[in-house]
Parts: sequence; structure tokens; C-alpha cells
Amino acid sequence: MRAVDSSFYKSAVWKKARAAYLAEQPLCEECLKKGEYNPSRYVHHITELTEDNVTDPAIATGTNNLMALCFKCHEKKHGRKVNRRYRINDNGEVEIN
Repeated sequence: MRAVDSSFYKSAVWKKARAAYLAEQPLCEECLKKGEYNPSRYVHHITELTEDNVTDPAIATGTNNLMALCFKCHEKKHGRKVNRRYRINDNGEVEIN
């Protein structure tokens, strides 16, 4: 299976589906499971989007295959390490890690 090229993510169909999903789910779904409240920035495909399934609306834009994630959770889903030198504490103050 080959990953879908970036043209799908530039399409009007995806932009509309993404915007609608984020409007309905403005908080990161993974963070919510841990009782944390972080804004979602990404819409992640639970079943990876490929050239073989990109034309299947249930996979490409179906809400049952989408997940709203923050940056950190999105990076983790893709197996990428997130290194931050700082964090914002509960008082809104910057703390150096």
C-alpha cells in the first residue's frame, strides 16, 4: 500500500471535511481520554489513507475514521518524537524542561 499523495489534503473536499470535524471536535480526543483539555490542530485518519482507499468516502472523510488531535498526540500517532524545551503550567507560566 502506498500512502496517498498530498493533493488530497489540498482538495476542497478534504478542507471542508476537516473544518467541519474540527468545528464539532475542537479538543484533542487523545488528551480528553486522560482528562486533559488541549485544542485540536490536526484531523488524523484512524485507518491510514492510501491510494487504494482515498476514493472511499467512509475512509477519506467519514467521521468514524477521523480523530481530532493536538500537535503532540498527532506526532505520537505517527511515531515521531516530540522534544519541547518548555511547557506552560496550570498558572499560564512558562517552565523550562
